[in-house]
Amino acid sequence: MPKIFEYLGIIIRFYSDEHKPIHVHATYNENIVKVSFFLRDGKTYRVMYSVVFGKFPVAKMNELKEFISVYKDDIVKAWDAYFIWKTKVNFVRITKKL
Repeated sequence: MPKIFEYLGIIIRFYSDEHKPIHVHATYNENIVKVSFFLRDGKTYRVMYSVVFGKFPVAKMNELKEFISVYKDDIVKAWDAYFIWKTKVNFVRITKKL
């Protein structure tokens, strides 16, 4: 389960046996949200958020959405690198608010 980002305590990772659509799992404490990316012509045209476990705090959900809006292309590139090209994905920790 590679961690790809940490943003203000929110951990964003892939599970190793993932499937399409491209998605990540965002965890804050024990709360988990699945973030799915839908592409058309190589560009993200929609992002969908689904609570998987617990109740993601509203303030953290807003931070996650802000982070995703800025880093969605990097997440899609990391997905391709890990699942298609089978290369290592670097972990990035961001400790300041965007």
